Amino acid sequence: MTEASATRTSAKVGSVLVIEDDYAIRKFLRIILESNDYTCREVTTAAAAIDQLSPPNYAAIILDLGLPDRDGIDLLRELRQLCRTPVIVVSARGQKSIKIDALDAGADDYLTKPFGAGELLARLRAVRRRQPTSESDNAVLSSGPIAIDVTRHEATLNGERLNLTPIEFKLLHAMLKNVGRVLTHQSLLREVWGPGYAGQKHYVRIYMNSLRRKLQSGPARRSYISTEVGVGYRLRDDIGEAY
Repeated sequence: MTEASATRTSAKVGSVLVIEDDYAIRKFLRIILESNDYTCREVTTAAAAIDQLSPPNYAAIILDLGLPDRDGIDLLRELRQLCRTPVIVVSARGQKSIKIDALDAGADDYLTKPFGAGELLARLRAVRRRQPTSESDNAVLSSGPIAIDVTRHEATLNGERLNLTPIEFKLLHAMLKNVGRVLTHQSLLREVWGPGYAGQKHYVRIYMNSLRRKLQSGPARRSYISTEVGVGYRLRDDIGEAY
């Protein structure tokens, strides 16, 4: 399917914009998406992708980094300025440095080619569960058994209050705002400690290990925080769900 013959239906919930110049990969993605009740709109260049963002109400965007007319990371940064639609990067580039660049540029997830249909659909379900919400100092954020009340500065696990340090609370707050999304070390340092701490990666590791222990204090000993080695951390939203 070419850009000219892309699906003509208007974007809606369940519609996915695929930005990929490889025909075989586009066909693979289209078959997966359309057989699972998604509408698939396909483009092969960055310029065409920008043109397709109006109206910007896609359920998700699937982005290949190797586009013919523009660097994919650069396009990702522009997409983040134009819309809040979840972006899943699919790329043959598996280096950690590129994955970190993509996540820091605003990607919600990153899949290295080749990948299976089941994993892609699970990632789509995960990003769709994350509905964008307006920031509010009065917000109560929760995911599964974990909840925080920002105003009262309280965190609970299964209804039991957690004894968190101020830094641990800020880390949990940042992760609850991005449930299921990998947060890089640098993004956590900027949000929790501030821009002056960009080189203090060990701060994140130390406090995240402490927070993880406190979130495992219940009898089930579930691991709610997963580590993306060399990249960052994810507050899981897939407990009990297999990819």
